[in-house]
Amino acid sequence: MGLPGFYLRKFYSLVRGEVLVLPSRTIVGLFIIVILGLPLVTRDPYVFRIVILTSLFAILAASWDLLSGFTGQLNFGHALFFGVGAYSSAILNLHVHIPPWGSVPLGAVVAVLAGLIIGIPCLRLKHTYLALTTLAFPIILLGIIIAMPDLTGGELGISGLQRFTNSLMGNYYLHVITMLVLCFVMWKITDSNTGIIFHAIREDELAVKASGINTTHYKLLAFTLSGFFAGISGGLYAHYMRIAGPSTLDVSMSFTIVIWAIFGGAATIYGPIAGVFILYPLLEIVRIWPEYRMMIFSIFVLVILLYMPEGFIPWVRDKIEKECPRCKIRNVFSRKTCRVCSAELN
Repeated sequence: MGLPGFYLRKFYSLVRGEVLVLPSRTIVGLFIIVILGLPLVTRDPYVFRIVILTSLFAILAASWDLLSGFTGQLNFGHALFFGVGAYSSAILNLHVHIPPWGSVPLGAVVAVLAGLIIGIPCLRLKHTYLALTTLAFPIILLGIIIAMPDLTGGELGISGLQRFTNSLMGNYYLHVITMLVLCFVMWKITDSNTGIIFHAIREDELAVKASGINTTHYKLLAFTLSGFFAGISGGLYAHYMRIAGPSTLDVSMSFTIVIWAIFGGAATIYGPIAGVFILYPLLEIVRIWPEYRMMIFSIFVLVILLYMPEGFIPWVRDKIEKECPRCKIRNVFSRKTCRVCSAELN
């Protein structure tokens, strides 16, 4: 079969040895196949729109988790990064005439700067004080935006932005693939040594300092990385909707991000992504009962969090998998011994 056959066998071995060994990995693989293959089943613009917006918000929720879930730096103003990315991209596109391929990355860089501006004064704050301080920043920026209507459009926002492409399929695959790539990058960051340090800072910052690690550096890094990914999400949102308005900085947006992340399972990256893909389409489905829409949504979230305090996805994962007490490798729940070290599973 030659070279193609070699890579095909290698891919098959990878799937069989790394993906199919755990139910959670199999589910992720099926999710990727379904979301990439959806255009083969339907070409409904409404369905495409819902999936695209869900993908953009999944990037946003995962970026919150990268900061607040892993380092414990509670950010109740995460919409700031989203809004900064959206407005920066919009201004660069409309006033400087930079195409979306350039305005979105530049908008993300501006969001990184916003992360530094917020991170530096917030380094000494913790818990409630940090949460309330971060909540103030989007409100301050919103006031500045409304006070500069010539540049920002004021209360009406900036409209008439250029899209990446006018093709329905092109827009779908652009945003979905971007979501998959960026979320994978965030997951790899948390799975690296940097992610371990982030997690350690959340658990016991004093012990991390005592081990000689500069926690200030890593907390600033978390703020900037979170701002970068949220800024990309905001820029993509602005160009897809063709408008950047005050709603991107709204307080309700910040709290919605927190709900998505906590519902799915914080400090996992994949949890917030799943949370968005469950809750955002659910809100669209219950539009058929507009009077009860928010009540149904609220009851659903409250019930899940009441019985699954760690989040929906960790709860499901614990039901279908076991962790080996010796090597900490996860196994299918039906196994009696670990697939790696052969230790007995409880």
